[in-house]
Formats: sequence, structure tokens, C-alpha cells
Amino acid sequence: MKQVAEKAGVSTTTVSHVINNTRVVSEDARERVLSVIQELRYIPSAVARSLKNDRTHTIGMMIPNNSNPYFAELIQGIEDASFELGYNIILCNSYDDPKKQAAYIRVLMEKRIDGLILVSSGSDEDLSMLLANEVIPKVLVDREVTGVAADLIEADHVQGAYEATRYLISLGHKRIACVAGPDTLLPSGGRVAGYQRALKEAGITVCDNLIVHSDFTSEGGFNAFQKLLALNPKPTAIFASNDLMAIGGICAANQAGVKIPQDLSVIGYDDIALASFSTPPLTTIAQPKYQIGQLTAKTLVERIGNPDSEVRRKMLTPELVIRQSTSQPAESN
Repeated sequence: MKQVAEKAGVSTTTVSHVINNTRVVSEDARERVLSVIQELRYIPSAVARSLKNDRTHTIGMMIPNNSNPYFAELIQGIEDASFELGYNIILCNSYDDPKKQAAYIRVLMEKRIDGLILVSSGSDEDLSMLLANEVIPKVLVDREVTGVAADLIEADHVQGAYEATRYLISLGHKRIACVAGPDTLLPSGGRVAGYQRALKEAGITVCDNLIVHSDFTSEGGFNAFQKLLALNPKPTAIFASNDLMAIGGICAANQAGVKIPQDLSVIGYDDIALASFSTPPLTTIAQPKYQIGQLTAKTLVERIGNPDSEVRRKMLTPELVIRQSTSQPAESN
């Protein structure tokens, strides 16, 4: 800044006012400053400005696994809304490792982020203590963290799973299995609860051996479907707790000679872009991922501006998308 000021023949204070638009500067001085800035390729220090203004206009975001397309679509909504609101994103990926998650959160705090968006890898005591002791504005997505009072943005996991299972029941299925996510994650528990509620309302017995927990990956779905297809009698339909599990499960069914949907109906959850290109195209529960992302960013910026306002919980409604991976059970055809 001193070099710019000397070459433009003005004070460093004038250079600062030109850069930050904090005071009226004569047009001649402004043009000289801007010309020298371009000539010297001067880039103002965001760190120095943040020390002075106590704002970096940077948001930290922590996700569990960037290989899941669900998070890619969620991030797009967050990035677009944040950019429009004048904020940048630092993205960290914990790979479902609680220790890495805690370490990255500390790194983000050291970077003087203005706020934090967190999709947790599972709530534990260390994470709860870490977040509870941090006064930084934060928004949780999809899942709460025990003991942490923060804004929460999510879709209705229970209702989405309920609609998925109820649709399978409407087709005539009675032996319906559920491939659930890790039992340590709240979304997984909510989806199992919705599945069980639909069965109970229809007078169908909930069988523990028809619920298999795995991780939210294609491989996890593949392994879970193998277990279910080894049962006798086999299920006639399977509700998978996300689309990656469903797509991996369809692969397992194909290897076992089980035809989709003639022998087995499969329904997923999320409606990732890949769902409509699977073979067959996947019936699923669509989460409004982009909208969740946009709402998350806007909620966090509001929280940054008004940190003492009441904590809010905003829930969006998922929708059933019917494609070709579901049909009536074979005995009903």
C-alpha cells in the first residue's frame, strides 16, 4: 500500500479509502491510485482487512464425504447463495472421521471464518464440547449435534421414508426390506422410523431381519442387498436410505440374477443426478438439495448479522419421484 501511495503521489490513507470505498476521494486521485494498483498488480490483504474490520467474509463448511453426489448438489446451492451475499467458502471434508472433523473445525476457526456450516460425521462428546464452546455463528445441515444450540436446516427424513414405503405398499408389496445408514446418524434413524411407521399403519409386521445397516455408499448398498437377497423368502421390495446404496444394490441384484423391477422393486432416497441414469432409472425420494443449500447460506449470513437472535429450525418437504425401478410384486402381475 505504501508503494502504491508513493507512486500515485497520495497518502496511504487515500489508497485505503479508494480500495474500501470508505470516504469520498477526488476523481483524479482515484484514477491515479487505480492505475498504479493495476500496474503493480497490487492485491489488498484480506487478512489485514479482517483484523481491522473483524470480518473476513469467509464461511467454513464441513461435510462428511465429498464422493457422495448429494453433497455436491448441496454445496452448489450454498456456494451460489454465498457468492451473491458477498461471502467465500472454505470447504473441508472429514471422510466420516470424527477426529479429522474436529481438527478441520479448529483449522477453520484459526482462519477467522465469519461462520460455520456443518454436516456432521456423527455427534460425539468431543464435537459437542468443541462447538458448544465456540461462539462463532453456525448452521447445522441434516443432523443435529447433541448439546449444541444452532440453526438447523433439514428435509423431513421421517416423512420421506414414510412416503417411499407407503408407495411400495400401494403397489401391493408386503415383504419390504430397508437398507439403513449408520445407526449413529440421525437421518438414518429418521428414515428407519418413517419406514416402520408406514408398515405399522398398513398392518404389516416390522421384521428386524429385513432392516440392514450399512454406510451411505454404493459398496455399502451392494453388501446390504447381498444379505437381504440371501434370505428365504426374499423381500419383494427394498427401500434404500440413499440413492448410492440403491444403485449399489441394483448391481448386487443383477449379479444374483434378480431382475429389477420384475423380481424386486427398489426405491432410493435423495434423487441425485445419477438416479435418472441408472438401469433401470431409479424411483426415489427427492430432497430439495439446492434449495437446502441456498437456505443454509442465507440463514448463516442472517445469523452472522444478528448473532443473538432466536435459534431456528427449518424443515423442507421431500417428494416422491416415480421411475422404472418399482412395480407390483410378481405374484400380483
